Formats: sequence, C-alpha cells, structure tokens
Amino acid sequence: MALGTAVIVGVGPGIGLELTRAFADAGHPVAMLARNKTKLDTYATDLASTSQDVRGYAADAADPKNLRATIHTAITELGAPDLLVYSVAVLDEDSPLGGDDQQWVTSMAVDVLGARVAADTVLPELRDGRGSLLFTGGGYALHPSKKFSSLSVGKAALRAYVQLLHDQLAGTPVHATSVTITKTIGSEPRFEPAVLAQAYLELHNQPETEWQHELVY
Repeated sequence: MALGTAVIVGVGPGIGLELTRAFADAGHPVAMLARNKTKLDTYATDLASTSQDVRGYAADAADPKNLRATIHTAITELGAPDLLVYSVAVLDEDSPLGGDDQQWVTSMAVDVLGARVAADTVLPELRDGRGSLLFTGGGYALHPSKKFSSLSVGKAALRAYVQLLHDQLAGTPVHATSVTITKTIGSEPRFEPAVLAQAYLELHNQPETEWQHELVY
C-alpha cells in the first residue's frame, strides 16, 4: 500500500535534508518547503535515487497566507499527507532588551504562528484522518539563553503549543509531538542530522499507546 505524502517545512542542508531522505527512503512522497527554491531543486535532484516523488516548494513560514497556499499546492500535486514535520527557526543572537522590534515579530511568526498555520492546514487533509504532526523544538525551551532570547522564547512557546495540540487531539488517530533537541545538531554522533531524522521516522511509526507530547532528545 502506498504511503501518504510527508510535508516538511524548513528544508535546509542539515536536518531538513536528512528528514527528506529518511521519509523518502521509507516510501513517502515528500514536499520540501523552504524559501530558496533553487536549493530545494538541487536537493530534489540529489534525492532522485530514492524512487519517490520529492519536490521543492518555495514558501515563507513567516507569511501565513503564503504558507497555507504552498502546502495546499504541494498536497494537490503529491497527494494526501500522512505527516507534517515543522522544522523552522530564526537563529538570531539577541538579548531580552533592546534590539529590533520587527526581528522579534518575525521570530515569533516563524517559531509559533507558522507552526500553527502548518498544523491547521495539514490536519484536515491527512489521509484517512490519521497521521503525525511533528515539530522541531530546542533545548532553549527548557534552558533559555540570554544570548538567543527570541529563539528561547519562540521555542518555549512552540513547546507549549504542541502540548496543547497533543491534548486537543487526544482520542483521535493523530499524533502531535515536539522533538526537543537539547544539543547543537552535529555536535556529537547522537545529534548528527541523519540520526535525528531516524528518530522522527520512529515517532511517526510509534504505537499509539506510546504517544506523548514531547520527545526530549
């Protein structure tokens, strides 16, 4: 039986690319969303050997209208999804005071609003009404850094949102969880992008009896 599409928002050369590879290798068509269409097309060419339909779609996670429309386009072209992976963040160094107001607005739009928009768009399109909504969190949600203040606040808010979403979907065949990555990606073997991607794949295939709102990794 063919698998549904994996919609991955936030595909870059690290974990996003490895998530695409992992889900394509597992048999899912994959829609890769990010701002740079040229890079996405390069990734799609590199992943042609997976034998799955892997396509890139230019999208801005900070623009709700654009993000919704792009996800709908991807689903129309690739088919009903089995899962969403939302793996986007704004990695600006900033402090709790001062700085640029618009940068904070953009950061919150990407970290939190974009996650809600993506979930709200994918959820009613899930094939057979079942699947996974997976979100990349970060250790700053647990231990905030004053050097990365907006990121810390954004990831804490995302963590709270996913817990609420998980509770909202309790009793349904939809698994919502965040993956709170507590160390820098690539800093040691356990945190290599390919290893982390397998953890997401395992979460998607996890028995319903083991579902939780968060995997602290």
